[in-house]
Amino acid sequence: MPIGPQPQGRRGTVEEPYSPLNLRLVLAAIGLVVCTVLSIVLFRSGWTLPGWLLAAWAVVALIDIVVVQLRRRARKRLEGDRDHSLFE
Repeated sequence: MPIGPQPQGRRGTVEEPYSPLNLRLVLAAIGLVVCTVLSIVLFRSGWTLPGWLLAAWAVVALIDIVVVQLRRRARKRLEGDRDHSLFE
């Protein structure tokens, strides 16, 4: 990783780092899908307790998706309609 100033066109600085909400949203969505599928498989095979635990994790992932979306919407409202293209 190069040491020095951040490349031009990148968002975020040392004082105000770029928010990783998009990565958190993707990870929560993957967690939701995986936990839901595995929960269904476990319920069908008769393993109810692990199925309920994974179903609870799927609910937590769904709540995380909602929280991230609310924070992204609030950030967009706070920043206004600034253009954030990487190729300025």
